Parts: sequence; structure tokens; C-alpha cells
Amino acid sequence: MVKPIEPPDSHHLLAAQGWAELGNFHEAEAELVQVAENLWTHPQVLGFRYEIYARGRRWDQAADVATMLVDTYANQVGAWVSLAYAVRRKKDGGLPQARDILARARDLFPMESLIVYNLACYECQMGDESAALQWLIQAMTLGGKKEIKQMALKDNDLKPMWRRIGCL
Repeated sequence: MVKPIEPPDSHHLLAAQGWAELGNFHEAEAELVQVAENLWTHPQVLGFRYEIYARGRRWDQAADVATMLVDTYANQVGAWVSLAYAVRRKKDGGLPQARDILARARDLFPMESLIVYNLACYECQMGDESAALQWLIQAMTLGGKKEIKQMALKDNDLKPMWRRIGCL
């Protein structure tokens, strides 16, 4: 079990969240630096650091933090999804690398619809609509057909398939 963050460190984390909500990622990061160094690998701190980098579109740093999350908390689905999301967008990343990350995650979490759904998105963006459709159908089986279909029909990653998805 992960120990909760206590004051004064929890105050710095809350202040960082406030700055981020205002769109001031520089100040948010400055608050995070004030959290005690022994807590820098705490999942809350890492997760928020990832969020700051991702919202600021600093994908290389977001990927580094997400890698730390996966290395430290490999049992957390969100860590894997965050890593794939950042790697897809970072300078030397891309869709194939992101897909490979989620393929590994799927082996760990075979019943997780979010991973399978994102595999559908990546395959669609890489032009393999047949594989994307198979992943999407599996995501619907795991996560509920109605919910996944509604999400897919709003997702620009799946836009090339919206007509096909509408017929499911």
C-alpha cells in the first residue's frame, strides 16, 4: 500500500494542481519541486508530473515520467496507457512504438478495455482498419458495446472508420 502524502508536501501538490488548472505549468512544476525529494517517486507526484508535461505538450519529459511509473507501478493500467500516449507523441516516438507498449500491457491486463480500445485507435491511425475493427469489437465486448461505440464515434483517431463503427 502506498502511504498518503502528508503536509506540507500535500500542500505543494495541491498548489501545483491549482497552477496547472490555471494553465501555468511553470509555477505548477515549481511547486512540485518543493515536495520532499523522497516523495518524487510517489505515484501521486509522478502522475501529476506526467499530467503537467502532457498538458504542456512536453512529450519527451512525459514519456520519461510515464516510464518511471511503469517501472515502479507496473500493475497500474493507467501508467501503461500514459506511456503509450506520450511515446506516440514524443520526438523519436510514434504509433508503432506506442502500439508495442500497449501490446505488452495487454498481456498483463487481458481484460482491460481501455488498452484494447487504444490498440484499435493506433491500428486505425496506421492504416490497418481490419485490425482496428477487431480490437474495437474486443473493446466493446470487454467494456460495453454502447459505451465504447459512443466513445469511438467521437474519437478522431477512429474517424476513418466512423461509418463502419456506426453499423456495429
